[in-house]
Amino acid sequence: MGSEEKTDLLKIEIPFDEEEDFVLISGKGSGCAIGLVLVDIVNGFCTVGAGNLAPTKPNEQISTMVKEAARLAKVFCDKKWPIFALLDCHHSDKPEPPYPPHCIIGSGEENLVPELEWLEKEPNVTTKRKDCIDGFLGSMEKDGSNTFANWVKTNQINVVLVLGICTDVCVLDFVCSTLSARNIGLVPPLQEVVIYSRGCATYDFPVHVARDIKGALAHPQDLLHHIGLYMAKGRGARIVRKVSL
Repeated sequence: MGSEEKTDLLKIEIPFDEEEDFVLISGKGSGCAIGLVLVDIVNGFCTVGAGNLAPTKPNEQISTMVKEAARLAKVFCDKKWPIFALLDCHHSDKPEPPYPPHCIIGSGEENLVPELEWLEKEPNVTTKRKDCIDGFLGSMEKDGSNTFANWVKTNQINVVLVLGICTDVCVLDFVCSTLSARNIGLVPPLQEVVIYSRGCATYDFPVHVARDIKGALAHPQDLLHHIGLYMAKGRGARIVRKVSL
């Protein structure tokens, strides 16, 4: 049985419903403020050949994610709606097992991909460099405050729309922690977390490659992308197939 057949079988065994279209209507008139969260759309995860965890060749799922992130970021900036961009960023002397060194400060891997570099200068964009997988935990400051929670409160955000990489790792961890924080009242006035499925991606490490590397874990892309979305749905996130105005 091929990988596509296995993925199709898994989708039959653990299906989930995706909403067909999420229409962007935000502001006081709509009674709902939407914030865009971009998770780790950095060179070290997305730009071909940029590092240990970057794709080794062009990847359609990752390319689509970057394209959709750029499209929606432009919409939010044009409308002056809030954007929160998480950037994976590590010191060379602080490893993050089980992953090899990646997104080391000063390497360039830790920076936004070329398609999103312009966001650094936009007044409606808050960036947060994080040194751990979970962006919610990575937003904790030394004084006990949380940059993400403060962003939600300052902008009175009711809904966050989440895009990024990896669907089953950093995106999933951020979404799960945010939903737990919402459930106990730590991120008012947040009500809903929405994940745009085509705006997310994960890495591809096929079984036939992993089996020849001692200690390596296979990570088939389409399979783990589906599982990541399934797990997020099970924690209470909304999954949408399309985002439009």
